[in-house]
Amino acid sequence: MADITVPSIQQELNLKKLELSALLEITQAINDNLPEPALYKIYRFTLLAQLQISRLVLFVHDESWECKVCFGTEQDFTKHEIPESILGIKEIMRTSKLDVDKKWRAFEIVIPIFHNGKVLAFVMIGKTQPYHTNMEALSFVQTVSNIMLVAIENHKMARQRLAQESIRREIEIAREVQAMLFPKSLPNDKDVAIYASYIPHSSIGGDYYDFIEIDSDNFVFCVADVSGKGVPASLLMSNFQAGLRTILRQTSDLNTVVAELNNLIYRNAIAEKFITMFLALYNRKTREMCYVNAGHNAPILLYEDNTHRLLNEGCTMLGVFDVLPFMSVTRITVPQNAVLLCYTDGLTEVFDEEEAEFGVEGCIKFLQRNRFLSSKMLHLQLLREINLYNEEAALNDDITLLSCRFK
Repeated sequence: MADITVPSIQQELNLKKLELSALLEITQAINDNLPEPALYKIYRFTLLAQLQISRLVLFVHDESWECKVCFGTEQDFTKHEIPESILGIKEIMRTSKLDVDKKWRAFEIVIPIFHNGKVLAFVMIGKTQPYHTNMEALSFVQTVSNIMLVAIENHKMARQRLAQESIRREIEIAREVQAMLFPKSLPNDKDVAIYASYIPHSSIGGDYYDFIEIDSDNFVFCVADVSGKGVPASLLMSNFQAGLRTILRQTSDLNTVVAELNNLIYRNAIAEKFITMFLALYNRKTREMCYVNAGHNAPILLYEDNTHRLLNEGCTMLGVFDVLPFMSVTRITVPQNAVLLCYTDGLTEVFDEEEAEFGVEGCIKFLQRNRFLSSKMLHLQLLREINLYNEEAALNDDITLLSCRFK
């Protein structure tokens, strides 16, 4: 940089003292692990008090260029974008040599701040003492700025690591909670064979299935899906499961069970979440099944002659209204050798290359072709068919399957 002012020996000694004091202040602030705004404030007062720089702006690149420090100016540079001509600077330079608007000439010198070959920031200073504009003094401003900005960057990265670790732990806990929600075993006896599969789209899903014995003759089974994913969905689903099991200890009347579940979800839903659900009560002796479909994908009941029925009667999704606007419990008698397939929308909402949906029709045709497979093979083959339907597409939702063979 040209036009360098040469300080006297006394001025140089004074400057060294000021520089040392400034460095100590900045270092102490960094060691105290102060938050970012506090560091910028100390940086400002250090340059003002110790180095007697009375006009300064600091532009930092944090996703975009942003003015973090501005003092001693008539204009508020936090509202101005840094000029393109400044962004190309690689060394300390006078503004008089730059093509900038008049307002930027309030500053005499532009100092780029580098770290690992990357420009972190630009410091622009004005109204300095003459002997503060020599190269050594300006290099010190550059050094102090670099120390502070790298410290802020390191603190930010450390906070991000802590946040990521916290999220990772939350996800781990939520995954453990979710695994505990699913029943440990499902029946395969003289009356029924129930089998379930769960394929999460991400580490924590919002799907759920359950099987609950009421007594020796009656049992309840359920498939549900929470809107959204992640920890909030997992927490709401755990709330739902606890509520379902608690209510079933008091009554197995589906009108009451569903109304109470809706009230629970309405009161506890996070960020306007809701739950779709298929809930059924089956009697082994009478072969009567009562069910409520709360806005869920209609399960497919396939009869021995390959005809089918979609079980879609019930009510709206749970948690949307404080009181369900309509409600019906449907009772049917299930004949021998019928197969029921319950599922979540991740199964049917798969599209081929021509944007044709696999849909419920695809599931019905699959069941009709493969009804005599074992329950495990039925699930595996259905999931394989979904993958083959569009080999290029990744599944964009959880998939839960629950099948029930009525013997």
